[in-house]
Amino acid sequence: MKILVIEDEKALAGSITSQLEKEGYLCEAAYDYPSGLEKIMIYNYDCVVVDINLPGGDGFSLVENLKKSSSSTGIIIISARNSLDDKVRGLNTGSDDYLVKPFHFSELNARIKSLLRRRNFNGSNEILFHEIKVDLNSRKVFVNNNEIVLYRKEFDLLMYFLSNKNHVLTKVAIAEHLWGDNIDSADSLDIVYSHIKNLRKKLLDKGSKDYIQSIYGIGYKFGEK
Repeated sequence: MKILVIEDEKALAGSITSQLEKEGYLCEAAYDYPSGLEKIMIYNYDCVVVDINLPGGDGFSLVENLKKSSSSTGIIIISARNSLDDKVRGLNTGSDDYLVKPFHFSELNARIKSLLRRRNFNGSNEILFHEIKVDLNSRKVFVNNNEIVLYRKEFDLLMYFLSNKNHVLTKVAIAEHLWGDNIDSADSLDIVYSHIKNLRKKLLDKGSKDYIQSIYGIGYKFGEK
């Protein structure tokens, strides 16, 4: 899962992204309004954590822009502003949650997990897709009840596929989801093919059907053929 943190307090932004990465998320950060707006206009994120008071603009406007460009992205506002009017405005603008500073990271983490479960997996901690089962809490994957061991990128790739079943995903979108926005500077996207090849082999070896389809010239689709 890919998360963008838009927070002008660099120490706080660094602490949040560092701890989210320990939870297995891929994180990006922006420290002001213009850079935050640029990222949400160019890249896709599963969740955006955004402060209201930012250099160059306010978080409410970012939320509005994000809702226009990507309705599937989860949004959590973090702010020291704790008035009822601000909370209501934030939620009415389109954010899914509003967390008042200071907060414990464990609460932010729990709210992100809850938001992603609701948006992507109907609120469940367990994903079932035919013979494939994923335990989100333990990050374990089973095929026909036999556990398969996936490297982190392979697990993230499978989750991305399961979150976008039957949708064609471009190689660029997959690369950005797994390696972040800096993949733009990469000379080749062959690494995407390598990870898909490895994930497919591990699933097939445990008896899964082949749900990964190559879409010539575009990318890949996960689902029933």
